[in-house]
This record gives sequence, structure tokens and C-alpha cells, in this order.
Amino acid sequence: MNARTLLLGAALTVLSPALATTAPTLTLAQQAQRAEVIVRATLGTPAEVKDGEVTYLAYPLTVTETIAGDAAKLPQQDGRPALFVLKGVDGLPDLRAGLEVVALLYATRLDSPVVGFNQGLYPVTAGKVAAGDITDPTKLREALLGARGGK
Repeated sequence: MNARTLLLGAALTVLSPALATTAPTLTLAQQAQRAEVIVRATLGTPAEVKDGEVTYLAYPLTVTETIAGDAAKLPQQDGRPALFVLKGVDGLPDLRAGLEVVALLYATRLDSPVVGFNQGLYPVTAGKVAAGDITDPTKLREALLGARGGK
């Protein structure tokens, strides 16, 4: 295989929307194991942040609980941890200011830092969370920590 063939294959992979947005479905345990940071937080009003030619929407986080990892390692916006998502990406969860979530996150800027391409974001509404059979945020916390071996 020559360099031109490799380059063409790489370009097709990058340009294919179906390949770019398809992610295998992860179990809750798999999400917990892959997450670098797990927090319970409320999203603030997003701001557009340019990084060269790329524009992100940065949702500042008011972290009420760090379940695992170090929230200070998340990308920062105005000195606060923030959820950075690539502006215009299809398939993102419904993100809005004031939304309380349990978020399983990667600690770097990606198209979406939510584990499993948006599978690891669980809104908390009226004190309940929808994570499969789990509706109690405390039980979700316990399940996440159990999947990580208590870490």
C-alpha cells in the first residue's frame, strides 16, 4: 500500500459523517471505567470559544459533587471547569443553562468530552436520574464507583 492510498483512506474516514458520529453503545460500567472525571454539576450559560478555526460552546460547570477524578483537570472557562462541545455537532444531548447532570467526561477538548459520544450524560430532574434502571442519584454514584473498583 502506498502513501497516496493511505492518505485517501484517512481522508475518507475523516470526511464520512456516518463514521465520525457512530460510537458503540457502552454499558454504564464501561462508561464509568473510561471516564477520567465524573461530576454532578449544573450547566451555566454557554459561551463561544474559538480555538484556531474550531468553535466550541463552553458550558461553565457549577460542580456540586466530584464522584471520581479531578474536576480541576477539565478544560477551564473563566477559571471554572467547563464542558466544551464542538459547535454544530449533530447528536449532542439537549444541553442548556440550568440543567443539572451527572456527567462522565474525558478531561480533554474533543468534539464532545462526554464518554461514549454523549452516552455518559444523565440529567437530574426533580431529584431523579434516568440511567437504565437507576433513578436515584445516590445509587447511580454507588454504581459508578463500584464499576471503577471504588476509585
